Amino acid sequence: MSSVREHYDNHLGPVYAWMVGGETSALARGDAEIGALDVAPRGGGIAVDLGAGFGMHAIALAERGFDVVAVDACSVLLDRLERLGQGRRIRIVRDDMQSFVDHLPGAPELVMCLGDTLTHLPDDSDVEALIEEIAGVMEPGGRFIATFRDYSQRLDGTRRFIPVRSDMDRNMTCFLEYSESHVLVHDILSERRGAEWATRVGAYRKLRLAPARFRSMLIARGFSVEQSSEPAGMVRFSSRLDHPGNPE
Repeated sequence: MSSVREHYDNHLGPVYAWMVGGETSALARGDAEIGALDVAPRGGGIAVDLGAGFGMHAIALAERGFDVVAVDACSVLLDRLERLGQGRRIRIVRDDMQSFVDHLPGAPELVMCLGDTLTHLPDDSDVEALIEEIAGVMEPGGRFIATFRDYSQRLDGTRRFIPVRSDMDRNMTCFLEYSESHVLVHDILSERRGAEWATRVGAYRKLRLAPARFRSMLIARGFSVEQSSEPAGMVRFSSRLDHPGNPE
């Protein structure tokens, strides 16, 4: 089993753009997702993209006028972002998302953590600490928008095999193995090498973060919360900081 950073550096990073349908398609989808969220600079104009990857959402935020701090731990993905985001107001940061405060030029009015990034954190206490950090530095009235996959409900049998993408030269499938607090994700990648196929398997842990638990964490830190369901077991939380600091 690898750490999250090792798994992305050595296994997922090199094929991530392919996994999400290619750069052009992914950037268009990211732009549409940001457009649907109705976000625009209204305060200091700083937006933070946690788990920015190669810029699916960071580029769209910059094009809407934000000064973007794009945080990710994977060098392969950030190298792509540097190329794709050239000429835009994007500060690229290679670090863990828990350290994002160290790289802020000022108080953000928007923090986003989209995709299935939050479940990369080790446990619930780390999620709670991240929310506390966000609430502590965010502009009053700022927004924190997050999505993650709900692993709190176990899948069983063949439902634990999840097709990711396949084409004539590459196939990727995930297999999920559950423990009480985490799910071990096995990424099975097969690639054509001439007349033969080569298969690599990597595994890393994701947190079984319960949506109700996450919602309670946000409310405890002064956020008002809107929650919605998305395809493939994803949940989305759009929250606004109504009471800066710890309301308790």
